[in-house]
Amino acid sequence: MVIVILELKAKEGTGNDLVEMMKGAFPDTRAYEGNIDIIALQNQDDPDSIIAYERWETREHYEKYLAWRTETGVIDAIKDATVGEPSIRYFNVTDA
Repeated sequence: MVIVILELKAKEGTGNDLVEMMKGAFPDTRAYEGNIDIIALQNQDDPDSIIAYERWETREHYEKYLAWRTETGVIDAIKDATVGEPSIRYFNVTDA
């Protein structure tokens, strides 16, 4: 299993709009092959700061999903709604 952390900064004052966009996209994400779970986290002190916490069977599953989202225009829509580049980080679960 791989944990994917996607960090986004919505344009000022539009964090709730970005969360709504994610709500619309997440059912397809959850149904995508290899997805275990995805949740959105919104910073209490900065509501324009959003994190998607995702669990995937493998990094390859996520990368295939990301390519599909890019092809369908969802990534461009997210980029239009945010400032700066999205941050995507991959983590292994340890036995600690």
